[in-house]
Amino acid sequence: MNSPVDPNLGGGSLLIAWQLKDKNVLIVGGGEVASQRVESILVTDANIVILCPENGVSPRTRRFIELYPDRISYYDRLFTGPDELNNMDMVLTAIDDNDRSREIVELCRKARVPVNAADIPDLCDFYFGAQVRDGPLQIMISTNGQGPRLSALIKQKIQGSLTGREGEAIRKVGELRQLLRVYEPGVGGPSGRKRMKWMTQLCNQWDMEEFALMDDVMMKRLMEEGWAKERTPSFEELGGKRPDSRTTKMTPLITSWSTSLVLPSLSFIAGLLVASLFSLPRRR
Repeated sequence: MNSPVDPNLGGGSLLIAWQLKDKNVLIVGGGEVASQRVESILVTDANIVILCPENGVSPRTRRFIELYPDRISYYDRLFTGPDELNNMDMVLTAIDDNDRSREIVELCRKARVPVNAADIPDLCDFYFGAQVRDGPLQIMISTNGQGPRLSALIKQKIQGSLTGREGEAIRKVGELRQLLRVYEPGVGGPSGRKRMKWMTQLCNQWDMEEFALMDDVMMKRLMEEGWAKERTPSFEELGGKRPDSRTTKMTPLITSWSTSLVLPSLSFIAGLLVASLFSLPRRR
């Protein structure tokens, strides 16, 4: 069956996961907004260069500089010109001078370096949305630059709808995926389809908490008693046990306003995130 086609596409942005590991990111400015940019970029394992006079560096930015000396290079000065863009893969401006931000953006355009200018949406090649992070799980909420505060409110509602185990479940699934490739090597083709079919069955049978509680012994048994025998044993069959305090720990995370939001499908989406890990080719 073909998927329906939305006749009203347009007016949005392409939401992507930008891989910046070992890339160079220039941040012009050192205030509170800059500290938010620093935090977002640190997650990606990129190398950061900060340009800002000492008197403009916020305590939070200064703390990041102190904690990550191997990842952040700080220079006590202003942006000086196009030479600052040499070897840069991304530029972020976080300064109060809009005219200067525009000048930097124009230089980036000429150098073909993607740029984001804080609080000037029409100059940005990309936006920073509110993010929910839990280990490997990252959920971005974007208003396409129109309502950042609403992004923050929606973020709170999404966080209230999660159990807190999703990130750990995805991490365990990633480990299981690698182990499965040992038992059934190969990319795509019959091997890939076979792995995907088995994993889809497993994801339909197990819930998020069961994946989060899976340990190395259970993973090995899952391969030997499940994959090798072309079946999907239950969590309990593999010796899995849920903590007695499960209900009391999870209940406070689900609040009345979060259940009233139109997000009942969030658990399904989280499940798809887990399942999708098995269909993606391993990055080399």
